[in-house]
Amino acid sequence: MTTLPSSGAGTAIVTGASSGIGKVYAERLAARGYDLVLVARREDRLRRIAADLGSRFRIRAEALVADLSEPAGVAALADRIARDAAVSLLVNNAGFSALKPLTRTPDDVIARMIALNITALTLLSRAALQAFKARGKGTLVNLGSGAGFAPYPGIPVYGSTKAYVYLFTQSLQSEVRETAVRVQLVLPGAVVSEGWDVAGGAELEPLPDSIVMTTEDCVDAALSGLDQGERVTAPSLHDASLLGAYEMAGSGLLQAVFDARPAARYV
Repeated sequence: MTTLPSSGAGTAIVTGASSGIGKVYAERLAARGYDLVLVARREDRLRRIAADLGSRFRIRAEALVADLSEPAGVAALADRIARDAAVSLLVNNAGFSALKPLTRTPDDVIARMIALNITALTLLSRAALQAFKARGKGTLVNLGSGAGFAPYPGIPVYGSTKAYVYLFTQSLQSEVRETAVRVQLVLPGAVVSEGWDVAGGAELEPLPDSIVMTTEDCVDAALSGLDQGERVTAPSLHDASLLGAYEMAGSGLLQAVFDARPAARYV
């Protein structure tokens, strides 16, 4: 950690900060004056990134090495959020995918994906909201995915975990409605990332350039959405009315299924 004084913006915690979207978030937030706690498993890479950002932007940048697919890693980070009053922003970005049918996905991969994409995000969101509500301010950013809108071939577990993030984060927004705490849901589409290769994407036909956004554009759009006060930001969605229609349809369906009478087609 550097010996610089704390910044006025407070401290931002970014999970999955050693590459991809998390790494770019870290750089952009450092440029905005945030001190940083960068969280990932790869210690050498994480420390290099922290040292570089601390030097370039004259902020404090700390590497916190933790495996968030394990309870101990989640507990350590939740404790940091609870006890560090300077923490004002949490970016729940850590997650991974596997491009395989369910029957070909190993048990340990399924368990780790659910633990990281759902359990860790849920517990860290709770820790953040508890701390932010007590402090009277703070921002939580949860990274979902466009893959959570509807079933997509080849990613049965990943897409479902991101559908959870979509519903869960919107539920949290209702919990903080009357407070100064903000909760943003970010829904990227296809983004240039190491995660694509890790998931097995290198074995498939390359996606056309016309649908793959750069990591930098994705994060810049997400931060712009945050600045504009958006609850839900889909960086590559040009027609925002589609998102509104999707949410209205979901709300209407939710209300419609609560009826004591069987539907006429079943009588």
